[in-house]
Amino acid sequence: MRALPISLAVLLLLAPIAGAVSPAAAAGAPPHPAAESAIGALDGVDEDRDRPQVDTGNLTFRTLSTPVDVDTRFGSERRGADLGSSIGFAVDETDSAMETAAVIERIEGAETSAERQRRILSAINRVERAEVTLNSRQAEAFNAHATGNLSNRALLDELVRIAATAREYDERLDEIDALAEETDGFSSPTRLDELQVALQVYEGPVRDYALSAARGATPATSVYVESSERSIVLATIVDGEYVREVFRLDRWDRGGGSISNTEAINATSEAYPETVSLREPDAFGAGSVQRITVPHEFGLLRTFVSGGTEQVFVEHQRIALGAFPDTESVSESGDGFNVTVDRSYAGGPVTVTVRDDETGEPVRDVTVTKSVGDGDSRTIGTTDADGAVRTLSPAESYRVTVVDEPRALFIDNLDPIATPRPIDGE
Repeated sequence: MRALPISLAVLLLLAPIAGAVSPAAAAGAPPHPAAESAIGALDGVDEDRDRPQVDTGNLTFRTLSTPVDVDTRFGSERRGADLGSSIGFAVDETDSAMETAAVIERIEGAETSAERQRRILSAINRVERAEVTLNSRQAEAFNAHATGNLSNRALLDELVRIAATAREYDERLDEIDALAEETDGFSSPTRLDELQVALQVYEGPVRDYALSAARGATPATSVYVESSERSIVLATIVDGEYVREVFRLDRWDRGGGSISNTEAINATSEAYPETVSLREPDAFGAGSVQRITVPHEFGLLRTFVSGGTEQVFVEHQRIALGAFPDTESVSESGDGFNVTVDRSYAGGPVTVTVRDDETGEPVRDVTVTKSVGDGDSRTIGTTDADGAVRTLSPAESYRVTVVDEPRALFIDNLDPIATPRPIDGE
């Protein structure tokens, strides 16, 4: 894809959507050394020396969510190694790669320049039709989960398959683009650039994590899932970071007009004013979809903006847990414990901290459980050296219990706080 002029071209090329969101990648693999260098260079760029200092005490990380006026379904799924899913993903990827190889071989086998051009255009048309199918599959998955006809695990598996297929099509277009540039009297049509950005909306950091976890490359952990008939929220905690992705079909006008880099940056800046104050946004896109990236000292924000609606319809967030500001604390003492629960919004990170009620020192290796509504208690984990353990906030009232037999303390009637939504009139 021919990138539009941007100041972070190197970073964005080294950091595709699902993988280049931070050094602690959800896939569990170490970052590319060049990408690490690019991120490090960003921390000291001269253009940020004159930027106003941010009051971190008042910092908010706004986040997209399901629409406020629709019915939603929510829950969580413990995602870990799954041989069946892993084999299925591998078969799908192999089939797509073989199809790409056949397409490239067919183009290269053309005997004339005119025939080569025709085969290139035919290959692009085929990917365009495939992208329409991916969009339909995803919309059906959203609806099926929201109406209770698809489990959390089945939804995650389907979204991972869609993402992997989209990634293969994106890579296929890269190869087609290169072949077009080598063809006498021909260059890639502009729609190829737009199609590549449209394919990238189907990828995401939580999907990438789910794939890695199913293959056993990343430790198992919980994934928060919330859906409506036309939207999805996925969130998890990986390697000290809160990772979230949101897709809103109701904000994507697939037949909408073009949107410029500047217009897309402005839409993101207006919706996420605190985040963009940390670092200048950069655009990467063409036609009716623009991808905006804001790498900052606390993590990364990535949005996709629709030309038809001029709204963010896809959001990817990575936020360091140590800097996560959007919490409200509830504390309780008893049975020798002092327990603080830092609540956040539905799907957001919750920190439970256990201290000795007399000394105030952290208490480690204490079991902490969580029960949602009338459900059974499930173990979150055991406290670390700081007396802390983390989980994801349910969307309804929940209870946290701290157990170190024979001692026990519970905090009941914990509710999620309001989601700090983007400023866009919704």
